[in-house]
Amino acid sequence: MHIRAYISALVLAIMFAGASNVQAQPNLLITEDSLETLQARGDRPELFDRAYDLAKSRVTRSMQEGIIVPLPKDPGGGYTHERHKENYKVIHDAGMLYLIDGDQRYADHVKAMLGAYADMYASLPLHPEQKEQSPGKLFWQGLNESVWLVYAIQGYNAVSDVFGDATKSKIEGQLLRPMADFLSVGSPGTFRKIHNHGTWAAAAVGMTGYALGDQSLVDRAILGLDGDAKTGFLAQLEQLFSPDGYYTEGPYYQRYALMPFVLFGQVIDNNEPARKIFDFRDKVLLKAIDTTIQQSYGGKFFGINDAIKEKGLDTIELIYGVSIAYGLTGSTEFLSIAAEQGITVLTGDGYALAAGLEAGKAKPYDYTTMLLSDGPDGDQGGLGILRMGEGAHKQTLVVKKTSQGMGHGHFDKLAFQLYDNGNEIVSDYGAARFLNVPSKEGGRYLPENTSWAKQSIAHNTLVIGEESHFDGNWHEGQKYWPEITFFSASEDMNVISAKMTSAYKDAEFSRTIVQVKPEFLSHPIVMDIVRGESDNKTSFDLPIYFDGQLVDVAGELKRNTNGRAVLGDDNGYQHLWLEAEAELQPGFNSYSWLTESRFYTSHISAPKGSKVAFVRLGANDPNFNLREQQGIIARAHDLKSASFVTVLEPHGVYDPAAEFTSGSESQISQIDHDVLDGAHIISVTARDGRTFLVAISGDADAQKNHTISFKGQDLKWTGFYGIFE
Repeated sequence: MHIRAYISALVLAIMFAGASNVQAQPNLLITEDSLETLQARGDRPELFDRAYDLAKSRVTRSMQEGIIVPLPKDPGGGYTHERHKENYKVIHDAGMLYLIDGDQRYADHVKAMLGAYADMYASLPLHPEQKEQSPGKLFWQGLNESVWLVYAIQGYNAVSDVFGDATKSKIEGQLLRPMADFLSVGSPGTFRKIHNHGTWAAAAVGMTGYALGDQSLVDRAILGLDGDAKTGFLAQLEQLFSPDGYYTEGPYYQRYALMPFVLFGQVIDNNEPARKIFDFRDKVLLKAIDTTIQQSYGGKFFGINDAIKEKGLDTIELIYGVSIAYGLTGSTEFLSIAAEQGITVLTGDGYALAAGLEAGKAKPYDYTTMLLSDGPDGDQGGLGILRMGEGAHKQTLVVKKTSQGMGHGHFDKLAFQLYDNGNEIVSDYGAARFLNVPSKEGGRYLPENTSWAKQSIAHNTLVIGEESHFDGNWHEGQKYWPEITFFSASEDMNVISAKMTSAYKDAEFSRTIVQVKPEFLSHPIVMDIVRGESDNKTSFDLPIYFDGQLVDVAGELKRNTNGRAVLGDDNGYQHLWLEAEAELQPGFNSYSWLTESRFYTSHISAPKGSKVAFVRLGANDPNFNLREQQGIIARAHDLKSASFVTVLEPHGVYDPAAEFTSGSESQISQIDHDVLDGAHIISVTARDGRTFLVAISGDADAQKNHTISFKGQDLKWTGFYGIFE
């Protein structure tokens, strides 16, 4: 159900809604219905007990320190910034502990701390270190202010029924209402924004409205400043997620935006169940929780777009998401994610989750191959997640064929990453940023995020003419997305194909990626076909960035051992040291590296006369902002079209503790690539002579029959591809 139909269905319910629809306290995430469970004495489930102990430790420490509410001064990572962050957690946790234990000291601490903020807030100017985005008062950006209110209003809601009228009047009149107004009518640009900043602001204002019994604040948050649902919470749900629950800025920001979405969604459901918020858009909020989990490997989120790669499933946003999803669905797969997180939240859902896990109800989460559509209507490309193998560390390919992802998107159309054996093998850089490190510009995105991390050459994708996609302009990139021409998932073979026609004014390119497990090889392999075409003669660069140690290279290298040249002058090339280069020989050239306990060989075929460059990140980086990264770039020059074919093969085992190495050489003796009648024929021959062949027709018609004469035999198949052994 889309937004207009949804609103129409609720007209009668909303017409009679007012302050009276707000329940008695508490009425946010913890309601009167869950209090009996939370207040029960006796042994608590382990995960819930950990959350309880953590909250008690934080609040006890704060009570011992006394009330510390400094005047805002520092940017992210600085003392005042971190103190105000810690304070909102204290306010929240003290409120939860009061509801659980009934200890008046917790309520008194919330009263004292909020009173101190009330004394200060009304007279605060904008933050002295305000960011270029909408600034806050307590913090350098309004986003942090919204987060503060989301937490603090829960603490106030938990204890305010024991406050006198004068105390409530002061805290509400001098702090909570002014802050809600500042974040909405006082910051209309942010509040109207369809963006994670707008989502946090809507959640903060709406939760405050429910806590204070103010329906006008609630409606402002849900329907936007103008009350027409073109902005606000419903519009954000409508426009920021695809029908599959993919968030347009990618998994890192999906994780961050998930918290205000699910918290406010749960609060709406607790107070106004007639809105059926979790049914909105075919249960898109629940889908979003699932897809956030699916966009991870080894507990860490896929590092695409502006991602801090250390973030994973144990973040507080997803801890809330998993508890709410379990409370709504009862799906025992969420219990296995909770076990991995190792803690839950102090809510009724959190308690039920911990109890279910302790009762042994957990089932393994089903990480599966899928294509997540992008865009509000699901027609703006998508993210391919290809998985093959068994266990938690099954081989996983992330194929990025999404839309731009707004300002946090990178210029990496048709890029891919590979995870295998518990490690990131073919890597994406993520963001050039050190979150909340004062010496690194206070945690801001560093200049190198623009000059390197976002540029196309920083990614495993085709770069034409040494220029980034969309000329590095995200506003231009926001207008276009890849066309996914084929996707198929099966136990034996996963295939995804797409083309990009708008990244360059006079050029286009396509990519087909196959994940397949021939019987005679020990692990699945990746076949990658990339083709670029230009109106004019130009260069074509195809990088592959890998984590590991090079152990074998093909051909004679020209090594820069006494000094290093820089690969180029702009568009990210200026940050790459050229360590070595060589001519690519006809056929496939093989390059191997070792990552942890497994070897990987990249077999590369490129146009005649192409070169290979071995590069390392770090040039033109005077402030040491760039992390270590190395890569191999296949380079074709002075051509109107270029095709690159790569077969990526995991093999062998390395155990330095046992002084044991096996299979360090490629298991493949020969690879051939032919193009016949428009079809790509890739044959892989093992050392024992067995051959595996894949035919890619280039025609996505699933019913079309193909017959091609190849080396004396007829290859026959139906549809996009055929497999022959």
